[in-house]
Amino acid sequence: MNAPLPTPVVTDAPAPWELVGRGYIAMLRFSPDSKVQDSFLLPSLLGKRGKSAYGWLMFVDYQSSDVGPYHELLFIPGSFPFEDGQRHLSISRIFVSSMDSVVNGQRNWGIPKDVADFDVRYGDNGLDRVAVSRNGKVFAELDFKSYPFWIPFLGALIPKRFRTLGQHHEGKTFVYTPSASGWVKPARTMRAKADPAMFPNLGRARAVLTVAIPRFRMTFPVSKIIQR
Repeated sequence: MNAPLPTPVVTDAPAPWELVGRGYIAMLRFSPDSKVQDSFLLPSLLGKRGKSAYGWLMFVDYQSSDVGPYHELLFIPGSFPFEDGQRHLSISRIFVSSMDSVVNGQRNWGIPKDVADFDVRYGDNGLDRVAVSRNGKVFAELDFKSYPFWIPFLGALIPKRFRTLGQHHEGKTFVYTPSASGWVKPARTMRAKADPAMFPNLGRARAVLTVAIPRFRMTFPVSKIIQR
C-alpha cells in the first residue's frame, strides 16, 4: 500500500508585501457584443461590469517578493460595484508559478490565483516571449516587443480610484490599493493567444496600448476586508 504524499509546506507571508520586478501591461479592446470579458467571473460579479469594451492583460516577472521570485499572468475585465459603495477593478483570472504566491494571494487579498508553469524568454532585440502551461500543455502564448526609450513613473500620481482593486473570496470582500514606482517603455503586443477553457480568449481582442515596465518596485498593502 502506497504511503500518502506529504502535504506541501507553504510559507506564511502576511501583507504588506514589497516586490521588485519587470513586466508588460496591455490594454485590450473587445467587440461590443463579446462575452470574453465575462468569462471566469464569479457569480457575484456577473452582469455588473457595465458596457466598457476594454480589459487589461498583465505579465509580471517578480524578481523578488515576500515569497521569493515568481511569474504571473493576469486578466482584469473591468470595474465592478463592491460592498464599500465604490466601483473597483477586479482580477478575474490569474496564474502564478509559485504555490506560496497562490495561497498567500488568496489569504491576503482574495486574489483568485492558480498555479502554472512559465517559459519566459527575453530576446536581445527587445522581443520577449511567454508561454504558460499546465500538465505539459501550453494554454497561453504571448510575444511582446519593447523599444529603448525609458520614462520614469510614480504610481502615486495616478488617482487612487484607478489603482484600487476589489475581490470576492470565501464570503469576504477584499479592497486594496497597490503602489508602485519605476520605469516604463513603449511596447507592442505582437501575439496574444489563449485556450478559452483556461484563460480569456485573447484572440478575440485587439491590444490598443502596450507598455513595458523594465524595472519597478511595488507595495501590496494590507486589505480592507468586509464580511459579505
